[in-house]
Amino acid sequence: MSHLIETWKQRATELKIEVYAIYLAYKDPRVPLPARIFAVCVVGYAFSPIDLIPDFIPILGYLDDLILIPLGVALAIKMIPSSVLAECRTQARQVMKQGKPVNRIAAAIIVAIWLGLALWAILFFIKLFGGEK
Repeated sequence: MSHLIETWKQRATELKIEVYAIYLAYKDPRVPLPARIFAVCVVGYAFSPIDLIPDFIPILGYLDDLILIPLGVALAIKMIPSSVLAECRTQARQVMKQGKPVNRIAAAIIVAIWLGLALWAILFFIKLFGGEK
């Protein structure tokens, strides 16, 4: 059982490194624009404190963590030139050895986007269901 737990911890660490490498690749001008747009979406979702499916929903809550994020990472990796990705992976491993990277500006942007979407949804439903009769 302990071997299984260690294997999952190693996979989670590798996934974090891959996500950070994709973030670094997103900033590289050698990466095509469609790949950069997709990469920022994957990274934003992976680092977002808000899940598409909330974790408190039994089984489905962890579906995004176990399926959506790895699937997005795999697709992003296919879109990024291999030479750029190799450089970014090396850089990501070096940064992760020093501790988790912190980007407060990116976190603030992600939270602002989620709040904006929530506000839009609230206003949409108020207009839809609470409109004039």
